Amino acid sequence: MLRGRLGLETSRVPQTDRHGLLWVARGRLSAEDGTLRFVTTGGGDLSPGDYAIPFQMLSAVMLGPGTSVTHDALRLLARHGCALVAVGEDGVRFYAGMPFGNDDSALARRHARAWADPTERSRIARRLYAWRLGEVLPDADIAVLRGIEGARMKESYRLLAQQYGLEWRGRRYDRNAPESADLPNQAINHVVTAVESAAMLAVALTGAIPSLGFIHEDSGNAFTLDVTDLFRDTVTLPTAFGAVRECQQDVAKSGMNIERVARRAAGRVLREKKVVPTMIDRIKEVLRADDGGGDA
Repeated sequence: MLRGRLGLETSRVPQTDRHGLLWVARGRLSAEDGTLRFVTTGGGDLSPGDYAIPFQMLSAVMLGPGTSVTHDALRLLARHGCALVAVGEDGVRFYAGMPFGNDDSALARRHARAWADPTERSRIARRLYAWRLGEVLPDADIAVLRGIEGARMKESYRLLAQQYGLEWRGRRYDRNAPESADLPNQAINHVVTAVESAAMLAVALTGAIPSLGFIHEDSGNAFTLDVTDLFRDTVTLPTAFGAVRECQQDVAKSGMNIERVARRAAGRVLREKKVVPTMIDRIKEVLRADDGGGDA
């Protein structure tokens, strides 16, 4: 991000040549002389100041808490195909956004064709499981794959809880009374929500179709859930169990709401591990968006 005025009103850089996401918070986003201006009191990675945003080189601007945006800024972003997304602190909630996806529908068409082809759909489901479990499972039947994954996950929960010194009594979640669960389960619920928010961003920014999942089926965000689950062992569970241990070991935090601790931990991990860009790479890889071929 550069200070000053860029004056690039008529340029339009293809999505394939753009790089990264920009996170802004606690300020005002407006348009001035053909560029975006962000005045902030300071927040996230930004010091207080008046900034010009080279939005033509960005895939998306992430609008955090305490931020307002003008109509002219919305129009300018839409005109140049730069997404604007309203998110929670550190991106742990996904609220709204415009517009999404690349300049064309190639990846969405690949997604639809892969989902509609039983053989390709099974291949992608197996590949998603292979990424999670570290090996290619021999069976192609989705019900069998789900059963194998379920058994592996039970062991992963147990081992990770042991690693973090926590008592683990199994995965339990009551949608009608989420706070009735023990601290590890509550923490998992909160971190899953944050990771799912990151997956929603990644799916939206690639132009993939969120409802066409390869493992999940019924949800309107089935593919988003597929992507979310890729990070259960490496991001979700370690972050959740780490948040519980933090509450238990730090006397000053022992009375804190586990949601707040877990949410902040998740936001920190999402940023530090660059989870959204990693998800975008995974989506492109599984849908073969970077194989150099056309849309045939």
